[in-house]
Amino acid sequence: MPTNFTVVPVKDNTREAKDGNEDEDVDDNNMLKEEEEDTTGDGVPKENSPFINNTENDKGSSYDGTNMALFEEEMDSNPMVSSLLNKLANYTNLTQGAHEHEEADDDEGSKKKAVKSPQMGTFMGVYLPCLQNILGVILFLRLTWIVGTAGILESLVIVGLCCSCTMLTAISMSAIATNGVVPAGGSYYMISRSLGPEFGGAVGLCFYLGTTFAGSMYILGTIEILLTYIVPKAAIFVATRKEDEVDALLNNMRVYGSCCLAMMAVVVFVGVKYVNKLALVFLACVILSILAIYAGVIKTIFEPPDFPVCMLGNRTLQNHNFDKCLKTEVIDNITVTTKLWTLFCEGPELNATCNEYFTNNNVTVVQGIPGLTSGVISDNMWSEYGPLDMLVENKKLPSFGGSDPAKDIYMPYVVNDIMTFFTLLVGIYFPSVTGIMAGSNRSGDLRDAQKSIPIGTILAIATTSVIYISCVVLFGACIEGVLLRDKFGDSVKGNLVIGTLSWPSPWVIVIGSFFSCCGAGLQSLTGAPRLLQAIARDGIVPFLQVFGHGKANGEPTWALLLTAGICEIGILIASLDSVAPILSMFFLMCYLFVNLACAVQTLLRTPNWRPRFKYYHWALSFLGMSLCLALMFISSWYYAIVAMVIAGCIYKYIEYRGAEKEWGDGIRGLSLNAARYALIRLEDAPPHTKNWRPQLLVLLNLDSDQGVKHPRLLSFCTQLKAGKGLTIVGNVIEGTYLTKETEAKKAEQNIKASMSAERTKGFCHVVVSSNLRDGVSHLIQSAGLGGMKHNTVLMAWPGTWKQSNDPQSWRNFTVRCYTRTTTAAHQALLVAKNVDSFPTNQDRLGEGTIDVWWVVHDGGMLMLLPFLLRQHKVWRKCKMRIFTVAQLDDNSIQMKKDLQMFLYHLRLNAEVEVVEMHDNDISAFTYEKTLVMEQRSQMLKQMHLSRTEREREVTHTLSTSHATLNDKADTGPERVHMTWTKDKLFTERNRNRECNANMAVRDLFNMKPNQSNVRRMHTAIKLNEVVVNKSQGAHLVLLNMPGPPKNRGGDENYMEFLEVLLEGLNRVLLVRGGGREVITIYS
Repeated sequence: MPTNFTVVPVKDNTREAKDGNEDEDVDDNNMLKEEEEDTTGDGVPKENSPFINNTENDKGSSYDGTNMALFEEEMDSNPMVSSLLNKLANYTNLTQGAHEHEEADDDEGSKKKAVKSPQMGTFMGVYLPCLQNILGVILFLRLTWIVGTAGILESLVIVGLCCSCTMLTAISMSAIATNGVVPAGGSYYMISRSLGPEFGGAVGLCFYLGTTFAGSMYILGTIEILLTYIVPKAAIFVATRKEDEVDALLNNMRVYGSCCLAMMAVVVFVGVKYVNKLALVFLACVILSILAIYAGVIKTIFEPPDFPVCMLGNRTLQNHNFDKCLKTEVIDNITVTTKLWTLFCEGPELNATCNEYFTNNNVTVVQGIPGLTSGVISDNMWSEYGPLDMLVENKKLPSFGGSDPAKDIYMPYVVNDIMTFFTLLVGIYFPSVTGIMAGSNRSGDLRDAQKSIPIGTILAIATTSVIYISCVVLFGACIEGVLLRDKFGDSVKGNLVIGTLSWPSPWVIVIGSFFSCCGAGLQSLTGAPRLLQAIARDGIVPFLQVFGHGKANGEPTWALLLTAGICEIGILIASLDSVAPILSMFFLMCYLFVNLACAVQTLLRTPNWRPRFKYYHWALSFLGMSLCLALMFISSWYYAIVAMVIAGCIYKYIEYRGAEKEWGDGIRGLSLNAARYALIRLEDAPPHTKNWRPQLLVLLNLDSDQGVKHPRLLSFCTQLKAGKGLTIVGNVIEGTYLTKETEAKKAEQNIKASMSAERTKGFCHVVVSSNLRDGVSHLIQSAGLGGMKHNTVLMAWPGTWKQSNDPQSWRNFTVRCYTRTTTAAHQALLVAKNVDSFPTNQDRLGEGTIDVWWVVHDGGMLMLLPFLLRQHKVWRKCKMRIFTVAQLDDNSIQMKKDLQMFLYHLRLNAEVEVVEMHDNDISAFTYEKTLVMEQRSQMLKQMHLSRTEREREVTHTLSTSHATLNDKADTGPERVHMTWTKDKLFTERNRNRECNANMAVRDLFNMKPNQSNVRRMHTAIKLNEVVVNKSQGAHLVLLNMPGPPKNRGGDENYMEFLEVLLEGLNRVLLVRGGGREVITIYS
């Protein structure tokens, strides 16, 4: 008959069945024909193995006794353990052959008022915002110091590395941004939709942290400009000693920074629209400041500005407390000391005791801005790195006399406030090239985002790269080296160093940089909460959902509070040079994954990857990704590790607890490609014995409500697998798929829920079939894919088969379904009896034993399974005991020694015991039990004759009676004609039926038990007595499962034999090997 075989899809919320499609499905189902079974019972060929295959000489008289009659039909393929141990020396191991997101947006969109977005072009919408975000605090406050410390050449290397990184990232970002519409969310949206919710959430939060710490950096820059260059007298903490100046400055930064953060947060909370309106004002400040720098450079060619730097010997002096760079001066022909003298001497007298170095060296004045044509560029070409408190010196000037470092720190010298080295400068400089995402963040406001984002972003990066490179060269060519290395301008009366170069006044740069930093800080406090709100509303990080709410107009109030709190952490650090590497890490990680997303999509060649921007290549993306990773470790290896750990923790949290999202991301495509490649590789050959592990197909029973009957079976599966290998949980529903579709989906959902509750990692496979036997056969044949197929079937013992009047209970267990089908498929079979008493995953079994009864060798699964179970914490304290059975002519002592040696080579720790079973006379109880068993089977057969068979019997009886009457009529002298009426027909039918029933009853009482069944029952009873005697208190008993009879007429008796064999035992696992070796003594 045709077999209906349907695999239920995992996700299918709607079903539209048309008549044509239904007919087509029926035709397809009719094509699946039932195969004829050419092999019966265990008569299937098995893999070549020195254990499983035996020669004719091995089939000796040792199997002729009655003790092992239950296993005698398997002796040709599965040897007795005694025979196996004799061949132990010959053992050889041979190689064995964004749908949800869009719906949420639609729901939210219906509640919001329609807002008409301005249609911006490339210049206003992308180029200028990127320019404003890239140029900023580092350019004005640290670039001159970086040039002076690293030298022109190494500064160009730093700028080149950072700008190349952002340019390559911009190319990758342009490809992603032009591959469809990018809504609000910018980089977070691009990464999450390209790499999946785990990567998107992790990198999105890192980008959020980077943006938040960028706000801290801009606020610190604002306060540094305010307190150092605009109103120094506003400082609350004033150092009385020179060595306390750094601490006083940091404390002032903390106080003023916290106040500034509070005011900015209030501004953002009250009127974010004003922040956006002031963006052009802040941008104008940046542009005017840069123009003033270039104007000042040009002016130095003709008339360099006058900013003298006072030098004592070759050391640079802080020019705060003196006006004239002189030791003494002549006033009215009288030599008097200056204020500089009092700084180095104990008094203003000419004979006062002075610092030795001050006495031995002259005071000279050098021009801080010698001009573009002065040739100072050659002096600034090389680096001048040094430790903390290193003096800023001009090596060309003469220097005499000794120096006492302990006293120098109290002198008004310009010194390094931090230890300087190349990698530190990379971390400090990198924030000056961030901000390339400003254009993609405004994609919703652009007239043609797919055209404007690539052009505007790449042009902005090219423009800023030219500005940075030219500034490095021009600063080195115009400014004296000692002034470049003077970070805070102490040698030029506290002026901003870059301001001394500008035209028409240093105040242009000071005011411009101040408002630039203010604007950048406000922009960070505006953008970061919205980014956090976008992540929270996606629902991928459950504990962040509260930050998705805000005011009635959608403003992220809670997200703003969290952002201000994190920003305060950066403010408390108080040092711009310490905060900059932190945000560098987070931005670099974000850029790294943008490049990775582009590379993955390009290499996978997914059908949806069709970016309009064509000037990209996967090699460029990989180069950008590698450069980002290198810069992370170059700038600060420990910050890089911390950032990666944070991102990794977020990734694992989202993977473990986050909501499942299907965004069609590249990582899913990458996983599919990797899985396909691995499956193709697995197809080459079956696994080697050393790699064999049970890949389980768990056959679950469901109740009438499609609920799982035996969830402990899943618990046992979890304990056996420990998360390794393949697990497929299957179920068969009787019927047709068109009528049972709803039940199949409900069953699948319930099974998945039970798998989740029992922590069973694997797949669910529900099959709808016309009958249970065919469905199980289809499952065993088709579950899995390629090399990732199951090799072991796990099921629960049908405990109610005996109480049921339905013979299908035992037929489904034996005929074609489990035992024979798994054997034909070369698969192992595990049957758990009393599975509901098995321990849960939360139980911890105390000291006890796992007893293995090794009767015949069928591949070594009985040895392997206890070892795998003891890896799980539930069974960890249990010890392993192995019992084997010796016959009359076996040497029990030698068997025990051989078995102990075998276990030693297998690296298994177990107690060994050999049980002797001698040939005994078959008892009357055995005869009686066998007779009752056969009588019960015969009665069941009579009771469950089908209607068709009964009608066939009656018809045959009537035909015989009619023929007999005709024969008698022919022999008589006269021909007798008989007419059968309807009443006569029914009377004759009932009479024959009663006769047949009486004959069947007489046959039952006259039955004699089959001798083969008597011998099998004898084996089951005797072996059960021994097992119960030795292992009744064991936590688990593992026992060889005898094969079904080759004659299928004895299937019902087979179940009775197994029931007798297992009687009196609590937890039992019947094990039947799959016909191959699964354990080896070799490495």
